[in-house]
Amino acid sequence: MPNRSDFRTVSLALRVAVLLYVGYGCHALAVDSPEFRGPNRNGIFQEKNLMKSWPEAGPKMLWSVEGLGQGYASVSIADGRLYTTGKQGDQGYAFAYDLKGKQLWSSAYGREHHGSGYPGTRTTPTVHGDKLFLVSSIGEVVALNTADGKVAWRVDMLERFGGGANRESLYPRFGIAESPLVVDNKVICTPGGKEAVMAALDPKTGKTLWKTKSIGDISGYCTPRLYQEGGRRMIVTMTSGSMIAVDPADGSLIWRQGYPATYNIHAVSPVWQGPYIYVSDGYGQGGACFKMADNGKSVKQVWDEKTLDIHHGGTVLINDYIYGASNSKNLICLKLNDGGVASSIRRFGKGSLIHADGLLIGYTERGKVKLVDPNPNDMKVISEFELELGSGQHWAHPVVSDGVLYIRRGKAMAAFDIRAK
Repeated sequence: MPNRSDFRTVSLALRVAVLLYVGYGCHALAVDSPEFRGPNRNGIFQEKNLMKSWPEAGPKMLWSVEGLGQGYASVSIADGRLYTTGKQGDQGYAFAYDLKGKQLWSSAYGREHHGSGYPGTRTTPTVHGDKLFLVSSIGEVVALNTADGKVAWRVDMLERFGGGANRESLYPRFGIAESPLVVDNKVICTPGGKEAVMAALDPKTGKTLWKTKSIGDISGYCTPRLYQEGGRRMIVTMTSGSMIAVDPADGSLIWRQGYPATYNIHAVSPVWQGPYIYVSDGYGQGGACFKMADNGKSVKQVWDEKTLDIHHGGTVLINDYIYGASNSKNLICLKLNDGGVASSIRRFGKGSLIHADGLLIGYTERGKVKLVDPNPNDMKVISEFELELGSGQHWAHPVVSDGVLYIRRGKAMAAFDIRAK
């Protein structure tokens, strides 16, 4: 029979195992956000057990850092690390931190655009495997090693796909603003040059895998997304004057829908539910809903609406309702079926919007962070606090991962604990 010493040994081993599980297992279960606006690029974060209201002074700040330089980039999180970008001088830098705010590395990756009065990085890095992918505002696609930040390869997409055009003619006025999509082990970018409106690159080498024939449009400040509905798969994005769908297998253009925008700014990625795709633009243009044909080869506009004109703060689509913060500074909820206004909050503030654990989180241009009940019959602000760190515009989109809210403003970044106690 085992003696008392044996039982003590087994008990100690069990305690060690439990501690190891808590210490390492919880990390393994953490909810990653490895790309712009969450795992599906739609502003929806699959989080649970978050606070349903915040203290008057706001949730507890876990840590903050400065020294990131100029930037409107958000953060991406994967495998216990956080990544973002910033501009120092004329150079772009990628940064890696652990989830306690300790910097692991910083790496210069190349020149950034002057921004026409709004200097700073635009690209939120995309994490895939052991690589970090970004698109600079001058149109370079860069791959860095996640381990140490060393540049693995760099492709000037405007030079490769511009067809000999004057480089400045391929820029949107405020520089390229795109976070690359990785699908089927291909890095997707939108050069908008004379040779290709979209291209796929090998993640290991940067070699061209396919390119989509030019449609005459330049880039439109939009980040592409992968549409997967009803057995169909297509990459959907906005160019300077169109919405397009591309086959991820070979780059063939599936359909193109002409859709001009004021100043060629299509800064909000399309969102969808079933065959319905919604797009929105600022400057009073508003939004429109399109329905995809049964054969998936085209789309047709079914309604438009002028009130919800989202500049660059993103759209959230939940259960047949569309949410966004308009240029008019109102938070608006639209019905997907007909575009009617279901509810609104006046003077909410123009800004970005995400969804987590049944609630909306807004980050306004005035630096207010707001928790919102999205009830389409009676939206209301539950809690709010003011972000006082950093400098410059409050334009980076917030991120929620493993119960922590991350907010970037210029040179500064902060993490807030929003887990239910």
